[in-house]
Amino acid sequence: MDYQSIATFIMEMAGTVAFAASGAMVGVERNMDIFGVSVLGVATAVGGGMIRDIVLGVIPPAVFRNPVYALVSVLTSCIVFFIFYFKRELLEGHRRETYDKFMLVLDSVGLGIFTVVGVNAGIRQGHMDNAFLLVFLGTITGVGGGLLRDMMASVPPYIFVKHIYACASIIGAIVCVYMNRFVGNVEAMVVSSIVVVLIRYLAAHYHWNLPRLSPREEQNDRNRN
Repeated sequence: MDYQSIATFIMEMAGTVAFAASGAMVGVERNMDIFGVSVLGVATAVGGGMIRDIVLGVIPPAVFRNPVYALVSVLTSCIVFFIFYFKRELLEGHRRETYDKFMLVLDSVGLGIFTVVGVNAGIRQGHMDNAFLLVFLGTITGVGGGLLRDMMASVPPYIFVKHIYACASIIGAIVCVYMNRFVGNVEAMVVSSIVVVLIRYLAAHYHWNLPRLSPREEQNDRNRN
């Protein structure tokens, strides 16, 4: 393996662990058994990459050619399950806020890493000149797993209701695409993933949200105030 391949693999493993843990935590919160928790963890970690590979025509997708991603996802999910199995109080009381913050960190790190991994996958397939495709690949790799997770858990998809999420992935993908034209691939991936995480942090800290229609009751309350 060359330096670039090693760096990419390390980032993929870090993203896999982060996303698998976030998916497993949603399963725990939804009172799923260990199988359900593991399925959500795996879907979150590899779902976006599967969609990306199908778009690129890479059949079978990477997760089926190199099962280490699925194995790491299952192992991470089981660890998360047993942590909460023996420490149920982590979901209760004042510790709930810590849980939410940890979930934000995991989701942000996974989003940042998989966004740039998706862009890099498109570049490796020879699509360096197709910026639109690369940005799409980065975004779908970043948000696809979380979208599958939320649909399987019967909750409103995170990307549609929470603080700036998909937009952070899009911005990070754009940064990665254009940085690749001026600096090394690894440097572009690291900087761009940090950009995504930073945007997610700022959005959560300052409560940035995209405009949306509020329920009529909320609008009436605002008008009365």
